[in-house]
Amino acid sequence: MRAVIFDLDGTLIDSAPDIAASVNRVLAADGLAPHSLEAIRGMVGDGAKRLLERAFAAHEVQAEPRHLAAFLADYNANPVVETVAYAGITPVLAGLREAGHLLGVCTNKPIGPAQKILDELGLAPFFGAVVGGDSTPYKKPDPRHLAATLAELEVGEAVMIGDHANDILAATGLGLPGIFVSWGYGEAESSFTAHTPGELPELIARLGG
Repeated sequence: MRAVIFDLDGTLIDSAPDIAASVNRVLAADGLAPHSLEAIRGMVGDGAKRLLERAFAAHEVQAEPRHLAAFLADYNANPVVETVAYAGITPVLAGLREAGHLLGVCTNKPIGPAQKILDELGLAPFFGAVVGGDSTPYKKPDPRHLAATLAELEVGEAVMIGDHANDILAATGLGLPGIFVSWGYGEAESSFTAHTPGELPELIARLGG
């Protein structure tokens, strides 16, 4: 039975409001106008450094290391103010685990806030491995980031589920199937797409899970 590996932001959780709040506080400290929530959603997916680079580039300003440090400090202190698990995610996780799947998280979010969010939302017990964007030298779409998650679970066969092209590319790089979820922040091309969490178990089963 395949393991099931999930992305975090935009897949398991809607974290954009808290991410946007932290980004906008960093911008405000430099006298820059805030970005809309929708604008921030479109910047998420490649890790905190790229997020800050995009946020400042939209103001035609170059992000500096101090901006990333300020964001990480702010976000680490405020990761679960408005962040919630998507409706339907918890019963899907429970069902997959009950069916015998090993579950993991592979996210470009730093491991500290990732673990804190999973703990506070009650999702942590479902996962045998959580690998963050600073857990290895690699980030998705580098398949070695996903490979590190599989190694922690001690499995070779898995399906990757995520809302971003990086998730599907990481899976493809390991010769694994990927399922794109349409309720998140990004875009991707995949042969398998879920429009609600409830569709995931059937898709996983179709992939040999």
